[in-house]
Amino acid sequence: MSHRARGLTLAVLGFGMAVGAGAVGVRVEVQDAAGKPLADAVVFLESAEARRQVRPLAEQEMSQEKKTFVPGVLVLTTGTEVRFPNRDTVRHHVYSFSPAKPFELKLYAGTPAHPVRFDQPGVVVLGCNIHDHMVGWIVVLDTPYYAQTPASGAVPITDVPPGSYRLRAWHPRLPVGVPVPEQALTVPASGAAATVRMMGLQP
Repeated sequence: MSHRARGLTLAVLGFGMAVGAGAVGVRVEVQDAAGKPLADAVVFLESAEARRQVRPLAEQEMSQEKKTFVPGVLVLTTGTEVRFPNRDTVRHHVYSFSPAKPFELKLYAGTPAHPVRFDQPGVVVLGCNIHDHMVGWIVVLDTPYYAQTPASGAVPITDVPPGSYRLRAWHPRLPVGVPVPEQALTVPASGAAATVRMMGLQP
């Protein structure tokens, strides 16, 4: 098993999860190293065709409330613009040094006049230069086929055209710089199911 595939196990089967003409569903269950359901994982299907289909989302928002980024993890597609309203009574200084989108919103209250456009895929780690405990993540994807797991660890990715993909998974407890686990996945016309086990997560 390659380094990039390590930590992910995959089972595929047709299970009649059709969601519309020419598109089906992929049910993904994410587990931690102990086999327990893992919430807040981002799972996504990549391919050359998926990249051609991706479009920016409508403008998104990641606010600061009670000295916390809300939501803590924001998932979006390339080209999407994000506003960062400060709803606290103190000022914040939002920044990221991540290669996918380095930027800085200097000490401010209210909402900055211009949104930030995320035009490169990757994981963008956010911080506040005033409040060191504040951490947030923006996951920028080059595919329209993605989902985020609830407490059950299981989630459908809907409206997926049958074809060949790379199934990838990310979690905020995955150490920075560690490649996300991935595996080839063929999605038949009857739909598919996959189980992902993520190894090496931080406490």
